[in-house]
Amino acid sequence: MGNQVARVGNASHRKVESAPAASTGNGNHGANVTASSTAVAAAAAAVSKSEPDHHNSHTQFFPIENLAKILSHLAHQEAHVNGITKSIFEKYLFPTHPELSERLFTYLHHNAHATTAYISTTAFKQQSEKFLSVMNDQAILENYVKIYSDLKNGGNVTPETLRALLTSCYQLAMESNNTSSCLHSQQIINAVVISCFHGKTSLSTSYVSNWIGQHCPRLVYGLQRYVVHVLTTAYRNGKALLSKEQPQPSVDILTPVLEKSDQEFPQVDLLPISYVWLLSCTLSQCYLQTNDSPKDITQALIARRTGSICPKHWTLLYNSGEHGTGANRFLHHVLGYRGPTLLIIRAANVEKNEECPTYCVCSAVEWRESHLYWGDEDSMGIQLIPSYKVMEKGPKVLYLNTNIRGYPHGLRFGSDPRSPLISIDESFHSVTIAGAPYRIASLEVWGCGDTKLREKQLEIKKWQVKEAEKQRVVKLSASDWLDHPDRYLLELAGRASYNESNN
Repeated sequence: MGNQVARVGNASHRKVESAPAASTGNGNHGANVTASSTAVAAAAAAVSKSEPDHHNSHTQFFPIENLAKILSHLAHQEAHVNGITKSIFEKYLFPTHPELSERLFTYLHHNAHATTAYISTTAFKQQSEKFLSVMNDQAILENYVKIYSDLKNGGNVTPETLRALLTSCYQLAMESNNTSSCLHSQQIINAVVISCFHGKTSLSTSYVSNWIGQHCPRLVYGLQRYVVHVLTTAYRNGKALLSKEQPQPSVDILTPVLEKSDQEFPQVDLLPISYVWLLSCTLSQCYLQTNDSPKDITQALIARRTGSICPKHWTLLYNSGEHGTGANRFLHHVLGYRGPTLLIIRAANVEKNEECPTYCVCSAVEWRESHLYWGDEDSMGIQLIPSYKVMEKGPKVLYLNTNIRGYPHGLRFGSDPRSPLISIDESFHSVTIAGAPYRIASLEVWGCGDTKLREKQLEIKKWQVKEAEKQRVVKLSASDWLDHPDRYLLELAGRASYNESNN
């Protein structure tokens, strides 16, 4: 998710050399290069071609140079100051995101050690370029945690400031996907805050950054992409920049968009979109694949770097409320789907006023029955409600057995066979979570592969039904019937055979 700032020396002919995009990323997902690096470098290259040679220019990153000039001119014109004010910064860059604007400006102002209410043009350029030059995923995450921290009081993070960061990321994701707000958004955001703070009132930025990097590492990807896009392209609109009168930028966020209605089961309550958003901040890339990825390697690489590949729809494979409960119903609708899946488990709570514990079992490979544990390194278990956290991730954490004798029956998650984290009994009516028994309120399975995988599964199901029908209708000749086992069973029941009764 790194950014890339092109630098050149003071020469008679300027050439922008784009440094190789690199990102150390976090341990869960490895190196990850997003739109920011390509967008910033491309913007710098495009502008540098049209700019005249200025030997004494202190910076060669022209998008920020031009943006600073326009903001400084507007501040002088409207506020009569020689610098850039918070109000100008918000009005012309982030008019639809006032809190993000205020916190980002405060962060730049704080790092510049400004003694006035505004920030000088030179300091703004220096701090903006420094902000955009960060290329490490974890460093970028730490930057945004600091932006939303209490800078005036030691820079620690409080539950309120973390909630503000989560809300900004969520709202931006909803805007980018043209999705209306979700009634469960505050519930899932509170679950993250509760899990991170554990009742504490203040935490260090490093602790919060490490916690987010472990449990929802993609949280700020969309926010970073949006901010970089604004800072590097706003100058193209001239003096109007991105004020409310101008069309606001739209940046793709890696959030799968669920269908709002299901033609086959219109009564189904879909997985809340706020849950989907947070899961997409946590899950591995294999769960977020698109339907139509470019076949050409070069085009695929460009699309990946520019962020144009955005996951499409997750497909509902099984819902206990519509398809029925029980192991056989689960197996019928889930087996044969050869893509990543998410099993959503909602436990019934005894207390009506309390939230129902909700968990997600993520399988990156096809479900299968076995007496052995299976799964690859992208398989994981996530607690959604009442607190959000990754329970465990790694290979051989999944278990499903309904018919092999001598081994436990049911569905299990966890690397320790003696003490699984999640255990569904063989009837699929009750679940034990960390040793606590619950009645299952509902089960849902979502397919995260492309549409071809779902179509192939349905074709296999149709073929199985046809084969079963063929087996039911068996034509027997008279000679075959004489030695058929069913004939002897009928005779034992006291029913004479037709041939003998006619004689």
